[in-house]
Amino acid sequence: MTATHESAAESATPDVTPRPSPGAVPPRRPLVARAASELIGTALLVAVVVGSGIQATELTDDVGLQLLANSLATVFGLGVLILLLGPVSGAHFNPVVTLADWWTGRRGGAGVTLREAAVYVPAQITGAIAGAVLADAMFGMPLVQWSTHDRAAGHLLLGEVVATAGLVLLIFGLARTDQLRFAPMAVASYIGAAYWFTSSTSFANPAVTIGRTFSDTFAGIAPGSLVGFIGMQVIGAVVGLALVALIFQPEREAAE
Repeated sequence: MTATHESAAESATPDVTPRPSPGAVPPRRPLVARAASELIGTALLVAVVVGSGIQATELTDDVGLQLLANSLATVFGLGVLILLLGPVSGAHFNPVVTLADWWTGRRGGAGVTLREAAVYVPAQITGAIAGAVLADAMFGMPLVQWSTHDRAAGHLLLGEVVATAGLVLLIFGLARTDQLRFAPMAVASYIGAAYWFTSSTSFANPAVTIGRTFSDTFAGIAPGSLVGFIGMQVIGAVVGLALVALIFQPEREAAE
């Protein structure tokens, strides 16, 4: 058979190379890489939040401008971190997001496993503490200085329920509608808006809340307020998942 005939025969032979089915979950990166992504991402997020808060208070005494600077830095920083690390670990940077992801995928879905969640959450908390210490170090402040910013008032706790419920609704609503590609922009935008429309300035993240107790600065939170904030964040996550289940129900057949 000539080379031309061989080439024609090869082109006529069907390609039997295995291909992933449409919508298949891509192979996951090693757990150590994903844990490192969550630790570093959360550390950088807290460094952005705390560092921009310190910078803002050094530049102006206007509390409104301080909050504006803090929120803008958080929006840009969070968007970049999700874009960069989302393909590695999902860019949770947040224990309630990780636990909600495990809960929604616990029956064989695409969420993290319980073992993975048990690795993600400590990595996020460790990263948050490291990020706060890093921010303090960059501005020549004591590396660990417990915050004295009390946030125990009832209206602030309600703000955390609203902020966290909205965040969970957004993330898992995007997942249900196959629009997670917009997560960097959507999540960062929501957090930026929630800085202003919630009374608590939208912590919405237990790891970040813990990290922010280590810095007695504009963005800090007193250790005594920690339990209340985290409790409200968990409640907010439950409310958010309930709203996802209510709003994004599976489509029904036309006959029904």
